[in-house]
Amino acid sequence: MAFEKVWLSSPTMHGDELKYVTEAYETNWMSTVGANINEIEKQMCKKVGCKYAVALSAGTAALHLAVKLAGVKPGDKVFCSDMTFDATVNPVVYEGGVPIFIDTEYDTWNMDPVALEKAFEIYPDVKVVVVAHLYGTPGKIDEIKSVCDKHGAVIVEDAAESLGATYKDRQTGTFGKYNCISFNGNKIITGSSGGMLLTDSEWAANKARKWSTQSRENAPWYQHEELGYNYRMSNVIAGVVRGQIPYLEEHIAQKKAIYMRYKEAFKDLPVKMNPYDEENSEPNFWLSCMIIDESAMCKQVRSEQDYCYVSENGKTCPQEILDKLTEINAEGRPIWKPMHMQPIYRMNGFVTKYGNGRAQTNAYIQGGAIDIGMDIFSRGLCLPSDNKMTPEQQDRIIEVIKRCFE
Repeated sequence: MAFEKVWLSSPTMHGDELKYVTEAYETNWMSTVGANINEIEKQMCKKVGCKYAVALSAGTAALHLAVKLAGVKPGDKVFCSDMTFDATVNPVVYEGGVPIFIDTEYDTWNMDPVALEKAFEIYPDVKVVVVAHLYGTPGKIDEIKSVCDKHGAVIVEDAAESLGATYKDRQTGTFGKYNCISFNGNKIITGSSGGMLLTDSEWAANKARKWSTQSRENAPWYQHEELGYNYRMSNVIAGVVRGQIPYLEEHIAQKKAIYMRYKEAFKDLPVKMNPYDEENSEPNFWLSCMIIDESAMCKQVRSEQDYCYVSENGKTCPQEILDKLTEINAEGRPIWKPMHMQPIYRMNGFVTKYGNGRAQTNAYIQGGAIDIGMDIFSRGLCLPSDNKMTPEQQDRIIEVIKRCFE
């Protein structure tokens, strides 16, 4: 029987987007200037709670300019979240920096502030820390900020996945000196592409705007005195974002309902949903994820590009669940593979709360993994989280997952 496709997280459009795109077309403002760009910069400042916003071609472009603004130079070591998409990290390398990866903690699946403090003991000269909020869940940002302040380090906040999420009633994307959000096609609101740099520094916003338009100087001709980039957002893309912004809270509510339905359905299974600090934070629930208890894991092996597992009664593993979801035309995904496990970054430094974890990757202390990111990657998976998914479709997904444990 063929089932309608259920996506991991696809764009949810409402119609207003087309109105603003059409306006850009009819007024012939199709380039990187126009009313849509001006309006979304103004609206996002108000919604997030920052002074300045610069609309750019991608969240990665925003991260690149943030790293550049933070002063990263060739050879500089930079502390980075380990369990994240590589777009968090690559901009450091664009500027010649050397990422040093900070292990994850179990409470929020984000950068571990204890490991961060340990990293400063090993690398005391580091002055920039790039922090991501995984799957829309705020990390322990107060603790991370306290460690950074103690060591005089600047935070670059990667809030690409967490737009609309709050920590102690404050929006993510406001805790760093330079902050980034994304409007990629699968994010909580979208422009099909696009991103934004957020800051309270007028100098930084002006510098980012200049760099993003090929660093053209204020002269009657094309004058260039420093390196620039073609990073400014199109007024057409900005029209899509402008039509999406009023629906941010609605999308978050839909995503939260999906998360809570999973959580209730799985309460008797040997699994846990991706956690968050219920007292201090409110995620945007971009992706619902789960992690299988160690005792309920069947044998699973992954190579660089392939995998195998052995089915066992009463046990399962992420790859088996993902295969079963594929059979009913539902899209899941593995947890982000930690950066220190990626071939491109395997020789970079990696610090756990126990110290330099490079030589201890497969070790265990008191029954708990030293390499927490690797453990979550091994036992976790992202569930179908599309906010257009019906309760009936979600029920079918839940039933398939439950059968994996039989």
